[in-house]
Amino acid sequence: MVPTDTLRRVFGFDAFRGVQEQVVARVLAGERTLAVMPTGAGKSLTYQLPSVMLEGTCVVVSPLIALMHDQLRAAEAVGIRAATLTSVDDNRAETIERFRAGQLDLLYIAPERASGEGFRNLLTQAKLSLFAIDEAHCVSEWGHDFRPDYRLLRPLLDRFPDVPRLALTATADAHTRADILEQLGLPQEGMIVAGFDRPNIRYAIAPRENTTRQVIDLIAETPGPGIVYAQTRAGVEKLAEKLAAETGRPVLPYHAGLDPEVRRRNQAAFVASEDMIVVATVAFGMGIDKPDVRFVAHAGLPKSIEAYYQETGRAGRDGDPAVAHLFWGADDFARARQRIAEVEPSRQPGERTRLTALGALVETATCRRRILLRHFGENEAPERCGNCDNCLSPPAAIDATVTAQKFLSAVFRTGMMFGTGYIESILLGQSSDRSISNGHESLSVFGIVDGEEAVLIKPVARALLLRDALRANDHGGLEFGPEARAILKGGAKVELVLPPKRERRRRGGKAAGDNPVGNPLFEALRAKRREIAQETGLPPYVIFHDSVLRDMALLKPESIAAMGNISGVGARKLDAYGDAFLQVIREAA
Repeated sequence: MVPTDTLRRVFGFDAFRGVQEQVVARVLAGERTLAVMPTGAGKSLTYQLPSVMLEGTCVVVSPLIALMHDQLRAAEAVGIRAATLTSVDDNRAETIERFRAGQLDLLYIAPERASGEGFRNLLTQAKLSLFAIDEAHCVSEWGHDFRPDYRLLRPLLDRFPDVPRLALTATADAHTRADILEQLGLPQEGMIVAGFDRPNIRYAIAPRENTTRQVIDLIAETPGPGIVYAQTRAGVEKLAEKLAAETGRPVLPYHAGLDPEVRRRNQAAFVASEDMIVVATVAFGMGIDKPDVRFVAHAGLPKSIEAYYQETGRAGRDGDPAVAHLFWGADDFARARQRIAEVEPSRQPGERTRLTALGALVETATCRRRILLRHFGENEAPERCGNCDNCLSPPAAIDATVTAQKFLSAVFRTGMMFGTGYIESILLGQSSDRSISNGHESLSVFGIVDGEEAVLIKPVARALLLRDALRANDHGGLEFGPEARAILKGGAKVELVLPPKRERRRRGGKAAGDNPVGNPLFEALRAKRREIAQETGLPPYVIFHDSVLRDMALLKPESIAAMGNISGVGARKLDAYGDAFLQVIREAA
């Protein structure tokens, strides 16, 4: 049994969550472990807690400097002796001296530094308690975020064979998990898979219509910080400008083309904010350790289901309700296929499989969460989750094979030279100078679609592009893809998912009784947290999560001892902030 007194004293928690206790027990026993835990499940605690219980320093390998610094602040806030050794730290000599003197519980480093001979020699000069490899899927070529420097970690680990190893990831399918075990020298029996479900996230996916308006509507319904992913730098700049002008919320852009200081400043502003929106490319990635993100929106198709899962996992890390909304277009799939054609041949089958899996996710009329969980091997996932768009508002599914055959016939008979709009006009029998000059009004497909079938043309075109029955050529026209023949010959069906008309939810998306925003005491506690954050330079969530403030507002502790019994209030935070928050509660009484 893992002692819980240290858990209570340091972190303020009375009990472990999920598989945390299993992981910590293996680490304390000196064993090698791979922990696959969903974002928000408390992975960092599984090495932070042993770091204060074991003699020596825990070396944490982490992929991004910003992520390390976020984790450093959180560790120091609960009294853990921690430091980073990165290219931007100006206290390198001090950190090395603290390490040699045994004055560090945690030392965060990047994989590039870990693979250097100088760092390996440094590690021989003090006692080590643990190697923790965060974002361990980066070690695998099968992972969606492969980092070659992670492949160089094994020699470092093998140099210290008696030091336990803990690899951590939230995003790894069965193939990637097997590769992590092999690359990091971990035993099969050391793998602990907690599951991939994030029940607090509401998944929703819809075709793009007016992306800006769709994102604006989502923002209006969802107070709190949010991330909007766009696919290009230009798209980021344009969307950020529009959202800033129309939402009334603070909005900042983030992409690799910005000056490094601007990127740093924008990220720091977002981390410290309680209502800011950042519009970003996926460069705004693993460095975000902000727990109170209330929504993640994709204004275009992510790279894979693995990438989608990880990116949406940046919402609701605190366990409170959050939204993940994807807006997609058929052209996203066309561009993805073009990119696949440009990668080395050995990788193309795997990339095509990933794209097909994404297509199944966006097209399904069934539970989105079930498809996500089954992708990661959880085949016993329930038929309905009750917290995705398809479960909350079941869509209609219709057989549109005949309309699809008409569309493909029109593409063929017009010479595979024209885009969706022109094909639609031919099918609807809309005469124009162009159709007359081309002689297309004499075709058998001219005007063969009318009435209720007309509304199916655009979604059918989207479905045919998604399924690779149609492709866009270099001249902007549509041409047949490999799946066209089977549909034309009746060997494959085209089913359409028609989502119900979307009803706009009231701002906040929750009943007022369930939502603490607007509760005077909760708001006063948030104001005090904001004040302390400004004074200390810490993000508000590092001081206390919203869930802790909610408990304070509900329980109204009357003494420091009672305050210390609230979950999430450890000894260091109680000593640093207890009196200030207790005073707010007393003044509100």
